[in-house]
Amino acid sequence: MAGIDAVIFDWGGTLTAWHDIDFHAESLALAEAVRRTPSPDDDHHAHAARLHSAGSTVWGWSRDHQRSATIADLFTEAGLEHDPGLLRAYYDFWEPHTATDVEVRPLWAGLRDRGIRVGVLSNTLWPRAWHVGFFERDAVYDLVDGDVYTSEIAHTKPSPEAFAAARDAVGVREPARCVYVGDRLFDDVWGAQNAGMRAIHVPHSVIPAEQRGHTDGTPDAVATRLLDVLTIVDDWI
Repeated sequence: MAGIDAVIFDWGGTLTAWHDIDFHAESLALAEAVRRTPSPDDDHHAHAARLHSAGSTVWGWSRDHQRSATIADLFTEAGLEHDPGLLRAYYDFWEPHTATDVEVRPLWAGLRDRGIRVGVLSNTLWPRAWHVGFFERDAVYDLVDGDVYTSEIAHTKPSPEAFAAARDAVGVREPARCVYVGDRLFDDVWGAQNAGMRAIHVPHSVIPAEQRGHTDGTPDAVATRLLDVLTIVDDWI
């Protein structure tokens, strides 16, 4: 078995706690950014409904075609113009769900003590600055050697191209020398293995049926808590 040069992590539901989300409330918050005009059609709840439908479409792009998207794409798909400066309500809606697990810092520090690089690869619509800000807020970003957010590349997990971008970010050429850690058996486990990496499953999340893909992968190992990743890696090396 090849040695390990990098361990790359999913973000939501892996490095953060899984939360059930009220997607109607999310859409109402997102609709606060719509450029409004004084007309009978300018209805906040109608805008939210269009954005909610657009969200399902955009998630389908990722699931079925590994096509990435941004927040701006949500508004375009909904047929609405928005002001990026008015996304504060949407950001504030999500911010309570972004807390970094308390085991992340000791885990990442332990990996780096072993000479193993730490990476992040997240399927996300959000801009890089938001994710980096969450890591900086929680005092862990100094331990990240490379991070990729699919809002800034063409593909999403489980595309091999997304995993290749993450390997490039941490400076590791060989997939077999990388491990991926995530909470989704399709995007994270099957995707990583299909890209030539080993995969550790963190089974903390209830994945919505519409976000599950065509295959549930079988992980190389299961971590019931994040610090278990260190024990698994030590066994492998």
